[in-house]
Amino acid sequence: MKKIIPLFLTILLLSGCSEKILKVACVGDSITEGAGLAKQSETSYPVMLDSILGRKYDVLNCGRSATTLQKKGDFPYWISKEFSNIFVFKPNIVVVKLGTNDTKPQNWNSANFEQDYQSLLDTLNTISTSPRIYLCLPVPVYKTEWGINDSTLINEVIPIIKKIANQNKLPLIDLYTGMSNQKSNFPDNIHPNETGAKNMAMQIAKKISTNE
Repeated sequence: MKKIIPLFLTILLLSGCSEKILKVACVGDSITEGAGLAKQSETSYPVMLDSILGRKYDVLNCGRSATTLQKKGDFPYWISKEFSNIFVFKPNIVVVKLGTNDTKPQNWNSANFEQDYQSLLDTLNTISTSPRIYLCLPVPVYKTEWGINDSTLINEVIPIIKKIANQNKLPLIDLYTGMSNQKSNFPDNIHPNETGAKNMAMQIAKKISTNE
């Protein structure tokens, strides 16, 4: 009996140390990748998200600059290596923040956007870990640049993402409202600076922490 008690205590201690780490994959374009940041490997929003969430989480930046959600866009996210990385990583949580580059006139097609968004979710749902998927409304476009515009974002992209979230019963993170009135944090009117990226990370972390 004296040998059993120490063994039991050892098992309890080991079980407490083997705390499950939740893997988070951040899907997105240049805003996720960290374009424009002096040290994107340190200050992109996924890196900051990893720090804010703490040791129970492992966050992977799967952002790729210039990508579109639409398969017929000028650079579909679907063909990027970052898309493949998601499936290798096998996340427990996926944060999707796409749609900004889809607003370019040569890219935008509302029917294709809705269809391809649903297709993306269906594809992510094939991952063996059955990840919880969070959908983000894109951050504001403070001035039209490279064809990226706020009008298409407000009137077309955002309503479709809200509809998709509702149909699939998925949590929605409203980064559009959350990042409004922060023009000073968007030096080129599209991409956040370090302060903006941190604000994004804090909002996403709050939503994840509340739901997990």
